[in-house]
Amino acid sequence: MKTFRWSRELTLIVLLVCLMGAASVLEPKFVTVRAQTLLATHLWELALVAIPMLLIVITAGIDLSVGSMVALSAVSFGLMFERNVPPVVAVALTVVIGTLLGGLNGWFVTKMKVHPLLVTLATLAAYRGMAEGISTARAISGYPDWLLSALQGPTPVVIFVLAALGTHLVMTRTYFGRWVLAIGTEENVSRFSRIPVDRVKLWLYGFSGLICGIAAILLVARNNTAKADMASGLELDAITAVVLGGASIHGGKGRVTGLVLGLILIHETREFVSWHWKQNELNLVVIGSLLILTVLLENIAEIRKNRKPQPVNPAPAKS
Repeated sequence: MKTFRWSRELTLIVLLVCLMGAASVLEPKFVTVRAQTLLATHLWELALVAIPMLLIVITAGIDLSVGSMVALSAVSFGLMFERNVPPVVAVALTVVIGTLLGGLNGWFVTKMKVHPLLVTLATLAAYRGMAEGISTARAISGYPDWLLSALQGPTPVVIFVLAALGTHLVMTRTYFGRWVLAIGTEENVSRFSRIPVDRVKLWLYGFSGLICGIAAILLVARNNTAKADMASGLELDAITAVVLGGASIHGGKGRVTGLVLGLILIHETREFVSWHWKQNELNLVVIGSLLILTVLLENIAEIRKNRKPQPVNPAPAKS
């Protein structure tokens, strides 16, 4: 008989059910379809950025510059519109700029052998400073209505679903996904096994930049403005969602399903706190407590599992 195994995904589902149950009692309007649809518009940029963050964390890396890459890409997008660059060209160039920014992070990590924490901490400040400089710290607005409409509504949802499904398939069905897990489990062994470690990492950081470019365009469309202080703190939210979803900061562990549940739980928790208490400052405390609670629940389940006596096979009778 197959034994029941507690998982991080099950923990997140239990917490999400408890949260929505409490919300239905305290704030019935919060759980209505209309309210959830309106609140969901705040989720998609974070959800997109968290996907490459998951892959990078699985390789035992980190990318602290995602918020700054989004800001610099957004400002670049706005400046191109000011100079009458055709919208389709501006969108394509913004994605290219984001990819190059992420690729530069990957180049420092793979070619210069600088730790990802140091590289992305430096580019976090550098990219944000560049965004401030080229925009002269002003907001850039005035985008055509047809473009704003095309980039809102179901568009972010479709992009995220495609990105999440594609990443899940890559991680579960391809050699590239196995390479990512192997690098996070033991990088030196992966190199001896002729896995192209540096190439994989370079692709992942470039992918992170590409997604940041897309997220920047969606964020500009949602706010109808581009400015250098956009996406502040986005990197911390993305890392929290990744860790909450079950990825190990030591690498070698993480799944897209856990990430999606972690994103939903963080989003619903943050929105409910703001809705009920009208204080956004409480979100930092609540999200931190939620992360600790999730880890504790999983650890308690694991301890109880290890305490169960294991069945002992009787020794074969001597003939």
